[in-house]
Formats: sequence, C-alpha cells, structure tokens
Amino acid sequence: MTATDDLTKANRRARTMSAKHPRAVSARLTRGKIKITLSNGVDFAFPPQMAQGLEQAPPESLEPIEISPSGFGLHFPKLDVDIYVPALLEGVFGSRSWMAAQLGRAGGAATSDAKAAASRENGRRGGRPRKEAATPTAHRTGT
Repeated sequence: MTATDDLTKANRRARTMSAKHPRAVSARLTRGKIKITLSNGVDFAFPPQMAQGLEQAPPESLEPIEISPSGFGLHFPKLDVDIYVPALLEGVFGSRSWMAAQLGRAGGAATSDAKAAASRENGRRGGRPRKEAATPTAHRTGT
C-alpha cells in the first residue's frame, strides 16, 4: 500500500464522517458554559465541569477555544486538552474510566429514604458495624 492509497482512504473516511456528523463552526465560553455552534445550525452547550480535563479549570483558562480543521475537535491551548465533538453529542464527556468514576462518585453521594433509615438505625446501635478481621486459614503440607 502506498502513501497515496492511505491518503485516498483517509479522505474517503473524512467525507463519510462529515456526511454523518455535524461539525463545530464556533465555540466559546458563555455564561459559564462551553457553547458550540454546529454546521447544522444547532447550538450545544455544557458546563465545563462535566468534561474530562476541564472539571477543575478556572474560567480564564478555558479561552480561547480552537476548532480543528475537520470541525470534529475542540482544543483548549491553555490546558492542552482536546475534546471530540461527536462524542460530546452522544453524551460522552471523557474516557470510559473517567466517566465510570464520575458515575460512582454521584452514586456514592446519593441519598434515599432507605439509606437514611439504615444510617439512623446504625447510629442507634452504636455506629456502622465493624468488619471482622479475616481469620487465617491453616495450610497443609504434603507428606
């Protein structure tokens, strides 16, 4: 395979991608949110705290926002963070492991009537039950 073949295939993939997905035509920080205007005329906005790499960023580090030539990527030069626009549109704001950690954090902080009742009951009994230390198992040696 030649470099020309690779380039032809890459151009074909880019045309297919452009036909399937809207591209970013502008992006800016507005009222504490990243606002992206797409090639189909739709505006998409999200709080930066939702995106991996932007969650702790001060507002002054979020601008400028650069758009990749394809329109499928956003780059935050002050943070050296890149975000893939089609993934954002699908609700993916970071890597799989980062997203799982965010969900776990939210789930662990969740409260329910049952959780509150169990906590009160444990408090009446002196607190959370202690975990018992695992007892070592005896090992046999072959004779």
